Amino acid sequence: MGEAKRRKAALGDKYGQEPYILPWLPITKSQSQQFMTWTTRGAWIGIGLLIVTWLTVRLLGPAFGWWQVN
Repeated sequence: MGEAKRRKAALGDKYGQEPYILPWLPITKSQSQQFMTWTTRGAWIGIGLLIVTWLTVRLLGPAFGWWQVN
């Protein structure tokens, strides 16, 4: 308990607040983790859409005769 009081006295108003990644960048560590989660999910969604689009063009395109140039 003594260490917690000493830490609280040393930090003052910043006690209990989440630290920033960099002192000049107002983004906390949990915000950066949320950003990484969302961007990773978005990347996988993009990869999935790319595969679906490629399969559609590759398999259904010739079936409709789009490959023929007359």
